[in-house]
Amino acid sequence: MTLRTQQSRWNCGIAALTWMNDLKPTRTPQAFDAIARDTAAFGFTMVSEPRVGAFLAALAASKPGGRLLELGTGTGHATAWLLSGMDASSRLDTVDTDASAVAIATRHLDDDARVTFHIVDGAEFIQRASRSQFDLIYADAWPGKFIHLDEALALLRPGGMYVIDDLLPQPNWPDGHAPKVPALISDIETTLVNAGHVRVISMEQQGKLVKGASLNMGRTGLALVGHKGLRAARNRIR
Repeated sequence: MTLRTQQSRWNCGIAALTWMNDLKPTRTPQAFDAIARDTAAFGFTMVSEPRVGAFLAALAASKPGGRLLELGTGTGHATAWLLSGMDASSRLDTVDTDASAVAIATRHLDDDARVTFHIVDGAEFIQRASRSQFDLIYADAWPGKFIHLDEALALLRPGGMYVIDDLLPQPNWPDGHAPKVPALISDIETTLVNAGHVRVISMEQQGKLVKGASLNMGRTGLALVGHKGLRAARNRIR
């Protein structure tokens, strides 16, 4: 092997490693930069990390023709990522009570016919929604995560996915968030995972993986739970 050939192979290897670097997504949704600028100007800090967003896009892409639900629109960071992974026949409902924050999302995303924005309390939306209609739920608000968890899980179709974020301590957490995290994880583990009805793909809290996972979704932590008769499982356990 000549020196030139060896150097060429090394360069290809370095290029491949650079291309496969998942710490910084190389592609972002079309509206992402504009949403980020408006979000910073608005002073809104509770946004999803790009790595979480890229993961959400991949999950959305795994559900062609799917029905998706986002609880906690915010300014539309995660909304844009979900839409970027969805196909033309998929539909997304996204829910938030903060009309001022959601105005940023609608400014940049409302022309996409696949998304419907709901300015309503998440708990109210969950309680009114029909069961077994969503293929993926991204719960990034208290309703559907810290409260009304059972009701949110009941909205999933068999084979659907339930995704939560913000499991690691953050300086911008609102009052009361921190003590609810271990209680939520304990609830999921004790009543669902240990009963064998749910498979946790990734759950990270306080810097360590809680259940068998090979994914590290960054500084906020993220859990993804595969649905397998969750409501029925909880009813049998309790």
